[in-house]
Amino acid sequence: MSMVVRAVDVGSGNTKYIKKVDGDAITCDSFPSIAYRSSEPVPSWAAGDKLKTMCVPVGSLFYEVGPDVNLVADKVRVSHLHDDYINSPEYLALLRGALRMMDVPHIDLLVVGLPVDLVRLRRSALERLMVGTHDVGDGKTVTVAKALTVAQPQGALVHYASLARKLKTIGKEISLVIDPGARTFDWVVCKGMRLQTRQSNSSSRGMSNVVKAVASDISIALGAQIRSLDLIDRALRTGKPPVFFQKAYDLSRHMAVAEGVTAEAVSKLKEYVGDWEALQNIILVGGAAFMYRKAVKAAFPMHQIEELKQPMFANVKGFQLAGQNHVLAAKDPVPLEPQDRSEESA
Repeated sequence: MSMVVRAVDVGSGNTKYIKKVDGDAITCDSFPSIAYRSSEPVPSWAAGDKLKTMCVPVGSLFYEVGPDVNLVADKVRVSHLHDDYINSPEYLALLRGALRMMDVPHIDLLVVGLPVDLVRLRRSALERLMVGTHDVGDGKTVTVAKALTVAQPQGALVHYASLARKLKTIGKEISLVIDPGARTFDWVVCKGMRLQTRQSNSSSRGMSNVVKAVASDISIALGAQIRSLDLIDRALRTGKPPVFFQKAYDLSRHMAVAEGVTAEAVSKLKEYVGDWEALQNIILVGGAAFMYRKAVKAAFPMHQIEELKQPMFANVKGFQLAGQNHVLAAKDPVPLEPQDRSEESA
């Protein structure tokens, strides 16, 4: 009987997970990283509404999660924009929601991800949290036998190497993976698949900071406080103007402010990376990749920037591939430990 490997990436904006594995075909899905607490295991919507949410127990409370959770009215959104979010009950609720949607009762190896700056600090604690039997609600449980934690952008590198058919050659190459998300702007430098910790890091200049900067600038221009951050985020992603005070609003005058945040994030990255002329692969992924594309290309004008299709799922697909390699090989060909071997020999 083959071992069951699955992957999940609980991000600040979206929770991504592997829904199905059929040979080489990997199917992903996601839902917003929003969890609403209640004392009863009853969804806050009428049964006839057919919204896609579920109630997951964590401790003495229940948390409503799922694809349509952002449509649930009269609730307070729980923020996951903090470094200790993996210890929150909301994190565990999102994780269990993903486990339930995977529709498998037992997982031999679950691969999970963390921002680069949290991997060393939280890896062991997260793996302990993952292992065991999880009550996923509605009388269902999922048992996880073993867990592995990967730096989120490192998963994208595995996915890129697979797509580019470089799994056999990338071991001799130096790669930079840039992963702008909702909360953080992450990057990793890898020699082969080995993470170079001194050149890899995170900053707090993620998409949420871009949106907040734009909202602040609009508030000054209109002379009124703008709190509709989701409207601004959606407008930046779609190119359609948001509606404020019953009027469509042109965001073009505020794009310089947005680009200032992205340029600042990429500037910090370059400080850490150092000898960027030696980079052989620069890969841009993440749900906010579209917003940082211009700044990345300006920072590395002599490099080709690789952008993957469905960049939001690049990390979790790479987690899945790394996990499958891990269980198939006697010695793991895709190192999952975030260690810099060059530092140990220095």
